Amino acid sequence: MEIEENYKYGKWENCIRLSNGKIEIVTTTDIGPRFIKFGFIDDRNIFMEPTEVKSNIGSSKFELYDGTRFWIAPEAYPKSYYHDNEKVEYDHDDETLNLVSNIETSTRMQKEINIRVDEEANYLKIIYRLHNKNLWDVKCAIWAVSQMCQGGRCIIPQELFVDWEENQLPVRPLVLWSYTTMDDDRWNWGKRYIQLDQNKNSVSKQKIGLLNTLGWVSYYSDGYLFVRKYKYDPEAIYTDFGVNTEIYTDPRMMEIETLGEYTEVKSGSFIEHEEYWYMFEVEIDGTEKSIDQNILPLIEETRNII
Repeated sequence: MEIEENYKYGKWENCIRLSNGKIEIVTTTDIGPRFIKFGFIDDRNIFMEPTEVKSNIGSSKFELYDGTRFWIAPEAYPKSYYHDNEKVEYDHDDETLNLVSNIETSTRMQKEINIRVDEEANYLKIIYRLHNKNLWDVKCAIWAVSQMCQGGRCIIPQELFVDWEENQLPVRPLVLWSYTTMDDDRWNWGKRYIQLDQNKNSVSKQKIGLLNTLGWVSYYSDGYLFVRKYKYDPEAIYTDFGVNTEIYTDPRMMEIETLGEYTEVKSGSFIEHEEYWYMFEVEIDGTEKSIDQNILPLIEETRNII
């Protein structure tokens, strides 16, 4: 893995770039911990580009800088909305980069992200850690949020379709927000996949949550496919009525969100949430047949990793 410090990405200086010669991920050090670019080397960013708001660095004003960061769930103000305007500490060796935030003044929690880019394949491993620096236990979950580029499509696998005669029991919870309208034309409620388009010309917000036992979700944009994989624990309790995956979109961008276990974090201890990110080049037409033929084989390739 190649690690380049003092890297400049766009108008952001003091970044760190990790690469294996095929894919690259860029993280800031002036704010964070936060990723601002993921994709193939010298190619387009699958994330929404970071907003130019440098005047907020060092301030206590909350700002959506785009890219990927992690929050504290369940969502609540001000707990979840602590700013990430402060510099992060980091260290690395030849295999991993570790980013650590300051202790949040209002929550007394501290965020840490560990990243390892595979030496050869188009994937990386991310471990999110949330440290409880309070003198008391805190019940919460890690909530990893990626803001995706405009004009793409989120693809979520459905549970295996089985006829009524073979199974009469439910297979997954689906959670709706008060502003969700299931007849919005950005939704495609298929037999094998749920799909949601990001449309900058739309006027409303949409969000769903679901318990994803299959452990993957993807975002497709103009021939590029971002696959996000994470473990499902049948013994775990998840927040927001028991979901580990949430998808949100508005006219500006789309968010792919994953959640770790909702649990008691002991004073002086920490919890973790692990993900694997993949990048592929592939063409699909949006039909379920096309997804089966072109995306599912790529998902199968990743099964020996996670």
